[in-house]
Amino acid sequence: QVQLVEFGGGLVQAGGSLSVSCTASGNIVKINSMGWYRQAPGKQRELVADITSGGSTNYADSVKGRFTISRDNAKRTVYLQMNSLKPEDTAVYYCNAAVVTPYINYPELWGQGTLVTVSS
Repeated sequence: QVQLVEFGGGLVQAGGSLSVSCTASGNIVKINSMGWYRQAPGKQRELVADITSGGSTNYADSVKGRFTISRDNAKRTVYLQMNSLKPEDTAVYYCNAAVVTPYINYPELWGQGTLVTVSS
């Protein structure tokens, strides 16, 4: 089977920094785009940032200049470095990847989510 396993999350004060990572495992042929989404209580899941296999990045306006997404293709891992955190960044952060396997094509494979809480 194929899965995304996330690491990180936690509690941090406003203005602080936090990093999360996500690693894909299983019989994977290739991984196209990878990204991070977040969902706050009572709100819809939204894109935070994504990155192509070639390293091109895209960020939500709300996190530009504060967050950095990166990936290590050899490790099949995507990272999100979050700086200058604000209380409104509080959410469950979900890893996402477009994964191709010998059995099935996953246009959007999801991790289990990790909670990031930013206190005032």
